[in-house]
Parts: sequence; C-alpha cells; structure tokens
Amino acid sequence: MADCNLGGEFMAPERIERLQAIATRRWRRTLDDRAGVSGDELRRRQREPEQPLPAWEPLLADRPHHRIERLPQQRLRRDKHWGITMAEPELLYDRGELHNLTISRGTLNSEERYKINEHIIQTIRMLAALPFPVHLAAVPEIATGHHETTDGRGYPRGLTAEQMSPMARMMAIADVLEALTAVDRPYKSGKPLSAALTILVTMARERHLDRELLELFLEAGVWRTYAERFLGPDQCDAVDLEALLAQLRG
Repeated sequence: MADCNLGGEFMAPERIERLQAIATRRWRRTLDDRAGVSGDELRRRQREPEQPLPAWEPLLADRPHHRIERLPQQRLRRDKHWGITMAEPELLYDRGELHNLTISRGTLNSEERYKINEHIIQTIRMLAALPFPVHLAAVPEIATGHHETTDGRGYPRGLTAEQMSPMARMMAIADVLEALTAVDRPYKSGKPLSAALTILVTMARERHLDRELLELFLEAGVWRTYAERFLGPDQCDAVDLEALLAQLRG
C-alpha cells in the first residue's frame, strides 16, 4: 500500500486488485473521527450517520465526506470566443482512499489533474483582457497553446498542428522538457536528462509534439544548454543523441 501511495508511470492490475482486497478488511475504531477536524470537514462528515463507539469500519474506503462538490461559481464558463473544450470533473476534489490509491497512471486523480491544467484557462482569461500592441499580438496564442498537441487531443482548445503557430509548437516542447526534469514538484521527482529526451521522442512519434521541430531541437543542442543551466549534476547523465534521432526519424 505504501508503494501504491508513491505512484508511478503505470500501476499493474494485480496491485489494484490487492488494494481492493485489503479494503475489505475491517478494524475497530475507538476514537471519535469528528473530533478536532475543520468546520468544512465536519459539515461533510455530517452527511453520514455517526456510528456509536467502538465502530467497525473497512480499512480503506471512499466515503461521502471525501467528495467535495464543485460550486456553480467554480464551473467553467464556456464563452464561445475562448473555444475551451477540456472536460470538467463533476467534483472539485475527491479524497477517497481507494480513489487515490488505485490511480493507474501517475500520482494525480482526475480532479487534481484538472486543477493543475486549469492554470491555462486563467492564462486565457488574463491575456484575453489585455490590449497587446501589434508586435506582441502573438503572445496569447503562444502562451496558451503549450498544452495543445499536434494530433488535436491536447487542451484547453483541442487544436491540431495546423491550427498552432511554430512558436506555440516550440513552446510545447520546452514546456514538456521542463516539466519532466523539474525537481520542485511534490507529486513527482525530476527525471534524468536521457529519460526526459526519450519521452520527448516518444511523444513526437505519437503525434503529441511536432516531430520536425523536436529534431531541430535535438540537433541544435538546445537540450544541452538547458541542462547545463538548470539541471543538477545527478540529472545530467549520458545522452545517445544519434540513437534518439534514429528513433525519431524511424
């Protein structure tokens, strides 16, 4: 269970089955589970009848008080001129124990991932309200397009490569490399340079990133300059550039 809490690239089905089996075990609670909690949590716990002590409970569970509703004012405004297509989860947060321990890929549930992705919506809102001069007119498109993918399955607008400027497609490559190697994020550890570049190549082959621009990025050595300036010695491992280029072109 401790390993499942750390998360990873992929959780095997047998681990999920094991967690569900553990969840059927019961334990006897002898303390009041409403004592010392915040007012918000106490109100959520009041959705469930209070059990007389001692109370037998499942070892792991998804309970009603784990579900935090998304209020009307927290819902996405789908103004036509923004063109936002990303799906919004029903809940603001879901802190269910099984819900979070059985995440099949990564460490974030859908509510948490949306909360992280939502920053691009705020970027759109802010930049749409600014009167950019002509020479900076492309700033909103570049700044809000770095989570789009060339196959149209990105967010927030679901744009394809043809609908994105070269600068926005370049920004997407830079953003992914920085995200993969960042060491200051509590939900993951930073990857070494070779692993991050391998993932970039895989993403380009799967049409998430622009293949031609990534080839230029690799050949020009931009990744090396980035590593020298921003990565620690423990992340700057050996990179087989020829192998990466061969895989990208294959």
